[in-house]
Amino acid sequence: MSDRQDKKAQFEKTEKKGPVIWVVVAVVAVALAAGAWLGLGGSGSAFARVEAQEGKVRIPVSRVDDGKAHFFTYRHGDADINFFLVKSRDGVIRAAFDTCDVCYKEKKGYRQEGNVMVCNNCEQTFPTERINVVKGGCNPAPLVRMVGSGNVLIAAADLKKGAWYFQGN
Repeated sequence: MSDRQDKKAQFEKTEKKGPVIWVVVAVVAVALAAGAWLGLGGSGSAFARVEAQEGKVRIPVSRVDDGKAHFFTYRHGDADINFFLVKSRDGVIRAAFDTCDVCYKEKKGYRQEGNVMVCNNCEQTFPTERINVVKGGCNPAPLVRMVGSGNVLIAAADLKKGAWYFQGN
């Protein structure tokens, strides 16, 4: 080959970047998935921070009457107390801490899939109609609530009773 043909051949070669690109794509996908799983917790979404006024947390019914689980956090001392509200198919607004008596140490909470809440740790499912009715085990830990004057009312004292679930272990 002549020098000219060698130069031409050098520039005509295509580098095989395929394997490198696939490795980069795989690493990025794994990192994003791990970040989502570890960082979001609970419902997979951010918890709306709520505060008590006159000893009660007030959340408008209109904010939670769509059949979807809505996740909140209430700060007490050094603990963020996480809970959710969901209107079940029977029309009742349910409330529970975002944890249970069994899996609370894992701090993974629940997610909603259709009309059930799913424990993010053990994958057990719980019909929304049973929240506040069935207690113990891996059932969502019930939270006392009242509905009145267009609001869901939760006493700060009742939220504080669940602080032990969320403190460092």
